[in-house]
Amino acid sequence: MNSRSSKPVEDSSGTPTHAGLIASLDLPSKVRLLTGATTFTTAADDTIGLGELRLSDGPTGVRGLDSSGVREVTLLPNATVLASSWDTRLLYDVGQLLAEEALAQRIHVVLGPTINLHRSPLGGRLFEAYSEDPLLTGLLATAYVRGLQDAGVGACLKHLVANESETERHTMNSVVDEATLRELYLTPFEIAVADADPWSIMDGYNNVNGVAATEHVHVNNEIVKGEWNYSGLLMSDWFATKTAAPAANGGLDLVMPGPGGPWGEALVAAVEAGEVPMSVIDDHVNRLLVLAARVGALGEHRQYPSDLPTPTSPERREQLTRLAAAGMTVLTNNEGTLPLRQDQSAVLIGRHALDTVCMGGGSAEVNPPHQVSIAEGIAALTGTPVTVVDGVAVRTRPGSIQRGVLLDPETREPGMHFVLRSVDGSVIEERRSASAVTTVGWDDDLDVDVAAVEFRAVTTLEGPIDVGAMGVGDWTLNAGDAGFEYTLGPPLADDAHAGRPGPSLDEILGGAMQKPPFRLDTVVVGSGTEISGAVRRPMTPGRFSVTVAPAQRSSADAIAEAVSAAAEADVAVVVVGTTEERETEAFDKSTLHLPGDQDALVSAVASAARKTVVVVNAATPVIMPWRDDVDAILWVGLPGQEAGHAVAATLYGTIEPSGRLVTTFPPEDGQSPAWSVTPVGGDLEYTEGTFIGYRGHHAGRAPEPSFWFGHGLGYSSWEYRDARLAGGSRVHVTVANVGGRSSREVVQLYFAPDERDQPVRLVGWQGVTVEAGSSADVEVSADPRALRRWDTSASRWTPLSGRGQFLLARGLGDVRARLEAVPAGS
Repeated sequence: MNSRSSKPVEDSSGTPTHAGLIASLDLPSKVRLLTGATTFTTAADDTIGLGELRLSDGPTGVRGLDSSGVREVTLLPNATVLASSWDTRLLYDVGQLLAEEALAQRIHVVLGPTINLHRSPLGGRLFEAYSEDPLLTGLLATAYVRGLQDAGVGACLKHLVANESETERHTMNSVVDEATLRELYLTPFEIAVADADPWSIMDGYNNVNGVAATEHVHVNNEIVKGEWNYSGLLMSDWFATKTAAPAANGGLDLVMPGPGGPWGEALVAAVEAGEVPMSVIDDHVNRLLVLAARVGALGEHRQYPSDLPTPTSPERREQLTRLAAAGMTVLTNNEGTLPLRQDQSAVLIGRHALDTVCMGGGSAEVNPPHQVSIAEGIAALTGTPVTVVDGVAVRTRPGSIQRGVLLDPETREPGMHFVLRSVDGSVIEERRSASAVTTVGWDDDLDVDVAAVEFRAVTTLEGPIDVGAMGVGDWTLNAGDAGFEYTLGPPLADDAHAGRPGPSLDEILGGAMQKPPFRLDTVVVGSGTEISGAVRRPMTPGRFSVTVAPAQRSSADAIAEAVSAAAEADVAVVVVGTTEERETEAFDKSTLHLPGDQDALVSAVASAARKTVVVVNAATPVIMPWRDDVDAILWVGLPGQEAGHAVAATLYGTIEPSGRLVTTFPPEDGQSPAWSVTPVGGDLEYTEGTFIGYRGHHAGRAPEPSFWFGHGLGYSSWEYRDARLAGGSRVHVTVANVGGRSSREVVQLYFAPDERDQPVRLVGWQGVTVEAGSSADVEVSADPRALRRWDTSASRWTPLSGRGQFLLARGLGDVRARLEAVPAGS
């Protein structure tokens, strides 16, 4: 360890500086530190006491440095479920939990939270982000960041900025006027920087008004580092940086991943040519060293605890069940249908009941130790077997295997055994994956080209099964007596290299990793049948998986069985939803309608059942044509590894589903203020300005929604009494719980300005838990950052006039009080 002091001093602006350490480095050494050393680590430098920084994807779980699918880690509920709690304390706890997960793997920086807004409900990555509102998003992100960083683990806000869709995401240009950029899309970042000082921020893939996010002087330098006086580090999204001098001068501090990239010798040459000042390089290095010092990778390196909860520990499982349930949202509940009683006979219907979708796709994916289905959760809660009827098909691609369907033939543990072989046939590595998915050549640092990926498992199923294979390569797949040979992806000539050519960036971050080609075959097997084979000449980096599931019946047969079972029960619980095909990085949706024939399934069951409850296993809005035909609707998001336990607890009322929606549900496709996510000529124009989501619906720019942002019924009833202004922008109200059980209410405060060009906006909220028959006095203060507008002509913030109405509401579809605002000075 170098003896130089790693303790920073502060410059004249109060920013920490490691000038002494930086002065000891020559230019190539400085530049070497500014590009990742591997996929998820940065370079170390022993001469200044700098260790590597270890980064990990982490929106719903800390995957760590390994994306091969081997390491089992905790899977949290997705961001929209957590945000639907409207509870900053809960988000702080999430940050603390993720910090523990990071420390267990010696991870320094978790790449989250994602705080882009829900501009259009078609956005494929909305499940990773909090909400359509900038204040709610910013304050929840602040709590999350504090939770992480109070434990010494760095957070990384992403993606800066106007990065709300996935279509053409590496090349698209977000066209956003300055007022909209400031008032909406930068505001969550501004709030988190001001209130929590996140230690890093990630620039996105997109251009903003014609300039790459990684080169954006106006956003990165003038606003973030200038106006906000941000002392942290700006890193690129993976492979987002395309230039040397423009990106370095544009405020980017760190290029990821490594070891290649556009900087290195090109950046050294740019400095030597006078294109990039040395002071710019020194600032980038200083910010990296500040981050390293904060997370314990500079000077005296940190010690790591050894007694942290494991993903399967009772403590962790209880936490995850509680976190998921807190965000689940009662959308309708006619005549107190929910919560269910255990003395009611119930039938559980739908593919999602058996194959509950617990997470979205892309960088948010992890390999959890288990994923509890809703059927398993209800059986565990009630203590009796539950009647379950599989539903209609919900996927166009093979999905993840259900736990226990495949067993490693050597260990008999759930999953599949993989063997990676080189060109000469020698074994490179053996690994087991509980999900029967493995990634090769992404971040596993293999020194030898992989010429074949062999796989082997036995299935516990019997009868007709669907066997699926996904990944680019030449496949041999055997299922008992049935054998298949085929090529997925582009074929190669017989004399081609043992491995396929490396994929392009779009293939790596899109097709090869997120939606690789697949094939599905139906065969008949007995329990214990071996599923085996190999992928030869695989494309790497690439993702490879084998899926096994009971053969899908026709929709007509599935619906007929569901109707018959529903007619015999006191209540039919139909579980519908989306899958990671729609809730995913790299791809946007084309519709909000449920996939397959799920709508027909719900309608048929509702016509036959005495009572029908629909559980919606989706992270983002869906269209519900059967809404008025069913007795209750419970939205549960993508609830994480304890999904089934959390859903059972909310259905039967052992935990109240006290969530409030974070995105407005439109009544039909195309009926949102902002809809299209498809660039035209490379440009995606934000023509709706600041009128996204509930703001646009309230202004009449889109029809009345099915469910408003902020809507959620819980399991009690409320009266609002004595609402009054308490001075300035503070509002007082007494909330009375007039229902039959203790419940949590979220008192929401909106402001509707008189200015016609300004939308209604959330300005504050307060959660309160009240016993049945009791009341509580609540005071909600409007956040000043929600009561301002950007004056484009003067390039500054200015307060709203103050004329308008404060609205106390349970979502704008249920306004409980309207109070005339009193402008300052009146």
